[in-house]
Amino acid sequence: MSTFDDREHAFENKYAHDAEMQFKAEARRNKLLGLWAAELMGKSADEAAEYAKEVVKADFEEAGHEDVVRKVSGDLGGKVTDDEIRAKMAELLVVAKGQVMDEV
Repeated sequence: MSTFDDREHAFENKYAHDAEMQFKAEARRNKLLGLWAAELMGKSADEAAEYAKEVVKADFEEAGHEDVVRKVSGDLGGKVTDDEIRAKMAELLVVAKGQVMDEV
């Protein structure tokens, strides 16, 4: 195998790893967002865990994260704005990335 092939293979592996880490971080962020929203709705611990799973699943409806914003916004019924939800998502993404990196 040539040096070029080795570098190409290493780049592909890094890209796949980075994509996997981003996916895990976004899924963790959505879970944390679901737990945050569940707390605002006054759900019990078990209900919060189930709701967090629903929020994670909502992210698979379309590309991007607006599907998650719509779900949480609709469920909260005006308790917070969409911009507040997006800000919370940005905040929680930092937390989620740290948690995912700690697991590696």
